Amino acid sequence: MSQSVLFLGGTGIISWSCVRQAIAQGWDVTVLNRGQSALRPVPPEAHLIQVDVRDAVAAGAALEGKRFDVVADFLSFTVEHVANSIGLVKGKTGQYVMISTAAAYKRGARLPITESTPLVNPWWQYSRDKIACEEYVMNLHRTEGFPITIVRPSHTYDAGLLPNLGGWTDIARLRAGKPVVVQGDGTSLWTLTHASDFAYCFVSLFGNPQAIGEPFHITGDEVLTWNEIYTELAHAAGVSDPVFAHVTSEGIADEIPDLGPWLLGDRTYCGVFDCSKVRQYATGFAQKVPFWQGARQIIDCFDSHPELQVVNPEWDAAFDRMIAKVAIDWSPR
Repeated sequence: MSQSVLFLGGTGIISWSCVRQAIAQGWDVTVLNRGQSALRPVPPEAHLIQVDVRDAVAAGAALEGKRFDVVADFLSFTVEHVANSIGLVKGKTGQYVMISTAAAYKRGARLPITESTPLVNPWWQYSRDKIACEEYVMNLHRTEGFPITIVRPSHTYDAGLLPNLGGWTDIARLRAGKPVVVQGDGTSLWTLTHASDFAYCFVSLFGNPQAIGEPFHITGDEVLTWNEIYTELAHAAGVSDPVFAHVTSEGIADEIPDLGPWLLGDRTYCGVFDCSKVRQYATGFAQKVPFWQGARQIIDCFDSHPELQVVNPEWDAAFDRMIAKVAIDWSPR
């Protein structure tokens, strides 16, 4: 009989690839979420429970009498969320895998980042909430033996996600021959991981008793500068000679405050990770999707789905203002 896994979520950027990987590896997969995604539909091989996980009564009724070897929770972002989810599956699973974030690590710490790097983020509430979630579930593990595994993704993408600062607004600017804003001087190191590569390592942790009570981060092996990342996106979009305007993270945050916590709490710093811990379980891992290939997947997807091509006029105008301030600090690539 196949081992079973329940995905809370299952149609997001990361979780959809994990669902497909689990199916490919022979797991009996159930997906619980509010509904289908046009871009990332639930595979027909999976069982779908269509209910809002935040509705404890309805979700509890939907899960009544069911048990799963593994529960993978992609939907908890606060302690309240994770407490609700655990309440639904406690006593019904041998392993609860909670998705945290590598943005919880103290930035500017010694590289490469390991699982023992301190969890500190004074800039970004999202990261602080995930740190609190980790503390909550680890306390349950210590005091009650609850079978928790923590997974910290870093910057993970698929064909439906642009990993750059301005999203499609940047691509539209590139194709119009306008410069795009890149934070800092564009030379800090960053790790982008395709969701399918993440999924291989993620599913390798399922059902492994050695993973209980342990945190893991999962990334690919390719490390690029932000200049290189933007160059690959430009080339994928058919722009051979992109022009970049380098602006400090603080300068970007001043013009677009919504980007401040994300920039100052994560991508301003180098993101290079030692993934030797998870690779003990994900034997045979080899990154299959380098970013030059991933960038082409992204542009092809967006070109095939015009509804995704959303230009933010306020951000576009803010980028023009930033560029005017840095004048000739543009770097053709």
